Amino acid sequence: MKTKSKNNSVSYFDMQFITSSISTTLVLLLLGLVVFFVLTAHNLSVYVKENINFSIVISDDMKEADILKLQKRLDKEVFVRSTEYISKKQALHEQIEAMGTDPQDFLGYNPLHASIEVKLHSDYANTDSIAKIEKEIKKNTNVQEVRYQEDLINMVNENIRNISLMLLGLAVLLAFISFALINNTIRLTIYSKRFLIHTMKLVGASWSFIRRPFLWRNFWIGVLAAVIADGILWAAAYWLVVYEPELISVITPDVMLMVSASVLVFGVCITWFCAYLSINKFLRMKASTLYYI
Repeated sequence: MKTKSKNNSVSYFDMQFITSSISTTLVLLLLGLVVFFVLTAHNLSVYVKENINFSIVISDDMKEADILKLQKRLDKEVFVRSTEYISKKQALHEQIEAMGTDPQDFLGYNPLHASIEVKLHSDYANTDSIAKIEKEIKKNTNVQEVRYQEDLINMVNENIRNISLMLLGLAVLLAFISFALINNTIRLTIYSKRFLIHTMKLVGASWSFIRRPFLWRNFWIGVLAAVIADGILWAAAYWLVVYEPELISVITPDVMLMVSASVLVFGVCITWFCAYLSINKFLRMKASTLYYI
């Protein structure tokens, strides 16, 4: 009887194992997508912020050599991600391409100024930081103006903040739902073995002995489900990057590794913990109670 009970309790690759693995995979896939969107949203916000730039308009009295020196000094600043020098001729060429007309034809001279386009690191891409940077840059008397779109910067930061809060709330909600779904799946699986558990108790098996095969079984369900879910997520991420190569700056290997680790840890921990709670519940039950649940 002992051998038969043990074989029944540790029969891993049966239909219940397969169905539990599939249902757990789907739940972990959903959870992995949430983690994926949360992490990529952060990278996307960094990408957007670091592509917000402002222009330093240079006086015509400043020589090009001095402008290049100023550009080099800016490149060394901690808040600067990159700079680009635009000469008067280049500015005029871009103006002609954009507007289709040459202002020199009716003005007789080039009215545009040389400028330095500055892109900031994401931590400094806000109006407060830019205002301080502007004040520092304007100490140079050859700087005529610092131009930036304050409304656009405020709107980007506000939208990013709102989206981050929404994703965080969604992550918490789906984590709770995932726990409930996996817990119900595992509880139903152990419920079908409740009489076997009681029989093992009658022949003197300890709780730890009875509990062990169920915990190991659900541990491997969590591992298998997590590996399958991670495989699907990696395949989807690879397809997205191949379809749109620029997404590599948002869907980075670090993000995918964090997503994979999160799915694996959650899958293993939640299946093991839910199995532990469920098996203890049936271990505490009396024989008469088993017929009424």
